[in-house]
Amino acid sequence: MATLEELKARKTDIGPPPVEKFLHSIIKENYGKWRYHEILKSGVLAHTAESGAVIYTVRAASPRLISTDFIRYICDLAEKYCDGYLRFTSRNNVEFLLANKDNIEPLIGELENNGIPVGGTGRSISNIVHTQGWVHCHSAATDASGLVKVVMDELIDHFKNEDLPAKLRIAVACCLNMCGAVHCSDIAILGLHRTVPKIDNERLPKICEIPSTVASCPNAAIRPTFIDGKKSVKIDEDRCMYCGNCYTVCPAMPIADPLNDGVSIWVGGKVANTRQGPSFTKLAIPFLPNNPPRWPEVTSAIKNIVEVYARNGKKYERMAEWIDRIGWTKFFSLTGIQFTKYHIDDFKHAGLSYRRTTQMRS
Repeated sequence: MATLEELKARKTDIGPPPVEKFLHSIIKENYGKWRYHEILKSGVLAHTAESGAVIYTVRAASPRLISTDFIRYICDLAEKYCDGYLRFTSRNNVEFLLANKDNIEPLIGELENNGIPVGGTGRSISNIVHTQGWVHCHSAATDASGLVKVVMDELIDHFKNEDLPAKLRIAVACCLNMCGAVHCSDIAILGLHRTVPKIDNERLPKICEIPSTVASCPNAAIRPTFIDGKKSVKIDEDRCMYCGNCYTVCPAMPIADPLNDGVSIWVGGKVANTRQGPSFTKLAIPFLPNNPPRWPEVTSAIKNIVEVYARNGKKYERMAEWIDRIGWTKFFSLTGIQFTKYHIDDFKHAGLSYRRTTQMRS
């Protein structure tokens, strides 16, 4: 980690501004000299430095897709209680940084009174990280922000209270291009396309470059062809994996399908190097329908997995470690999830050879 002196010495304005400009004075004075941290209660952290200085953190939820009104509101709270200091975590929690311990409870009171829950620390569910969904993404198979809203409505008690075996990270990606963290979260919700793109042979030669369209497919499923004497493309359906990459470069090949698009559930991923090291998620439920605005099938499935894990996991045991301990057979039995042919993992042995951890093994 670079020291503050090294950061100040840089001679370019390319990239983000120097980080020390945004650090709380206590953090700046004790940079890299922290002794320990403790969780005072759910949503409240205290970091203690070698000098004895303490900085307090209050963690609150955010909807991720936020309005300017919300930004102004949390900034006003930061000015009132935290000398203007707050930050967003990588999973979209809002963290208020306080020097005065007496300001913790009044801050929490204002947040809770305005419908913003405080929690997400320790053995709880953190804020859900998600992709753009129907709001912005052109290749989304499901809506991300809507799913996060309804899932967290069901699981909010596990955000506000540390009542799980270990921390639980949930992620949502609206298609398998996965610009979220669904490959490395305890539970992942992944949108699925199940039909090949629909080719508009009339528009395609007018708005798409054939070579770049062909090259966009990671499985070489697209080939140039002629339709009624006009340049176009054809798709080998056996090779198509429904990723929607071709639609990114060629708008005449839309992949969205309201009747067949849906959601899959994955479990057992994590980034931490603790104990067994990082792991990738594995399939739990191959398909659930898109039923907005409340997605009852998806919320029911996620809540069921979380509650079974909460009852059966040991303290400090992450989802992946719990499943490894009891075995996949018992996982399917306890959760009542039906095992199907789609659960057969042909890449299992390849996965064992991937370099996924800082731990060394002989």
